[in-house]
Amino acid sequence: MQSEHSAAADSNRDRIIAAAARLLAEGGREALSTRAVSAAAGVQAPTIYRIFGDKQGLLDAVAAHGFAAHLEAKSHVRPSGDPVEDLRAGWALNMEFALANPALYCLMYGEPRPGAASPAAEAAFEHLGSYVHRIAEAGRLRVTEERAARLIHAAGSGTALALIALPEEQRDLTVSEMAREAVIAAVTTAAPVEAAPGPAGAAVALRAVLPQTSALSAGERGLMEEWLDRIAR
Repeated sequence: MQSEHSAAADSNRDRIIAAAARLLAEGGREALSTRAVSAAAGVQAPTIYRIFGDKQGLLDAVAAHGFAAHLEAKSHVRPSGDPVEDLRAGWALNMEFALANPALYCLMYGEPRPGAASPAAEAAFEHLGSYVHRIAEAGRLRVTEERAARLIHAAGSGTALALIALPEEQRDLTVSEMAREAVIAAVTTAAPVEAAPGPAGAAVALRAVLPQTSALSAGERGLMEEWLDRIAR
């Protein structure tokens, strides 16, 4: 009996999120009234409050659904031999998703709340971090992985939101390309740091491959990571 009740709740949750996402795509944020969502999902309004708590809970669930779909699309892209080119491809996927799903993208990225990132949003940022980590492993990152990922995330989502705000006929996609190349120039080197040694770049590269060594104890590795992070900063 308990499993049947849980399955019914999951079914209602999925239907409500799907209906809300459809209304969002068709009519924007204004279309997401509780009455409209309940009618589209074929449930009573109290069901929405029972499952999501309030309207903000529903919006958070729709945003999480969007992040999951975005991450699923990115997961099918296979790494090439050039991690910087892979980053360019990831940027392009982000821009395509944003312009194809403007209302959803604005819900996902346009209303940040400190300390309230969804698990899907955190997974998306970790996915970006995997691009950055491969660049670091290749010896081509000039700043720390954390700083590079934060900058790329801010520039990518900010550029997408700026383009969404414009009428389609006024969108200049070269702005996205220029922003992408400016960020890449800021965080990467043209060649591996071994070819042009410097303490910060070398520290970033060594920090990236440090987990591959077994010569250090856990305590020694932690201390080495702290030293390398300080040099990189």
